[in-house]
Amino acid sequence: MLAAVETMTQSVRPPAVAGMFYPADAAALTQLVDGCLGAARDLSVRPKALVAPHAGFVYSGPIAGTAYLALKDGAAIRRVVLLGPCHRLPVRGFALPSATAFATPLGDVPLDAAGIATALKHPDAEVDDAAHAQEHSLEVHLPFLQRALGAFTLVPIVVGAAAQQATERLLDSLWGGDETLIVISSDLSHYLAYDAARQLDRDVSRKIETLRPDGIDDEQACGRYPLKGLLARARALDLRASTLDLRNSGDTGGRDMRDRVVGYGAYGLEYSATARLDDADRAQLLKAARSSIQTGLKRGQPPGVELGSFRPLNEAMRAAFVTLTLDSELRGCVGSLVAQRTLIEDVVENACKAAFSDHRFAPLTEAEAERIEISVSILSHPRRIACDSEAAALDALRPDVDGVILEAGDKRGLFLPQVWETVPRPHEFLTHLKRKVGLDDDWWSADARLFRFTTETFGTA
Repeated sequence: MLAAVETMTQSVRPPAVAGMFYPADAAALTQLVDGCLGAARDLSVRPKALVAPHAGFVYSGPIAGTAYLALKDGAAIRRVVLLGPCHRLPVRGFALPSATAFATPLGDVPLDAAGIATALKHPDAEVDDAAHAQEHSLEVHLPFLQRALGAFTLVPIVVGAAAQQATERLLDSLWGGDETLIVISSDLSHYLAYDAARQLDRDVSRKIETLRPDGIDDEQACGRYPLKGLLARARALDLRASTLDLRNSGDTGGRDMRDRVVGYGAYGLEYSATARLDDADRAQLLKAARSSIQTGLKRGQPPGVELGSFRPLNEAMRAAFVTLTLDSELRGCVGSLVAQRTLIEDVVENACKAAFSDHRFAPLTEAEAERIEISVSILSHPRRIACDSEAAALDALRPDVDGVILEAGDKRGLFLPQVWETVPRPHEFLTHLKRKVGLDDDWWSADARLFRFTTETFGTA
């Protein structure tokens, strides 16, 4: 240990786990990483942040490959802020190195001096070379980043038992714009039997997708401290989280290793306002919505949904509205305010309800179903609009961007962003929303609660 620390306090931290977690030979390492990237499924995610595992490449490499393939269009990225848990030595808060570069068999990665200086302004951050000297949770990501991005600078941070709010503040100071990628290093469940691990890892994946940091416990993610800070930051900034890959060492290491497995997940977080499913994902959802209506006509209920048979992003936890129009007139609209099930389940259920259970309309007939047009709106996580008066609320609204939820006591109503097309002025928009909730036009109360959200909306021609 002492020799490694002494070497590191020179300008370059040498690799600590080359030859153990991954090949020490540059050619062999390049071949292995490129193989993981080449075998990964492209899910058309454009991440601001990634969560990826940190085990030996034979076990977690394929999952890491799925995460880093998402950077295929990441030419704008010039800086990576990389946070991972401590395994070798205890860390009080956040440990940063004094080195100027981290070395791998693929070359040196220069550290971002300005970013490190910014991080060190945090009261819980300090220079601690010993924490970095033998730590693998950051190092194993570097070959993937080198192959995916080419040149970049690095802000490497080993995280101890830091409070969620402290990590969120640290990330806030380093968040940057398109030039900065945030990476959280974490494995999932440890040393459970195969089926138990899969169940626990699916559960934590749902919590990540719904941005619920408080729901992640000590058994579900070894990188839980930086992960919780990221999820809190993502909720504040309206990011959308997607599970890109979810397997364990029993999948990648062989079926004879399923008694005690380690879980690995890859997750991409992108801004909700610009997140877009690809055409195949959208087509699958619209087809499922139409099929649900046809099944509802025959059986009076939507069809069952067999998870695992749909495209991965359609099985992420999402809230959605399904809107039906006939001859350009509204014919039904039903949806969910918050994510409580997968997107495909939500669309199937809400399509059937929009057709047959919207109290404003008679149930859809078979003849109408042949001509109905369907659109799906995927909602971001609702965020509270801070306002102490109706005037402040009106000033805060963003026409053509915001969907809005109004809560007043036990009453609640919602307008999708599309409503701005017919009521384009904030005052008019809010007045119509009050009417929908069952309130007078001039009603306002200090107890009023407004929330904003954005949508990704698409539909049939």
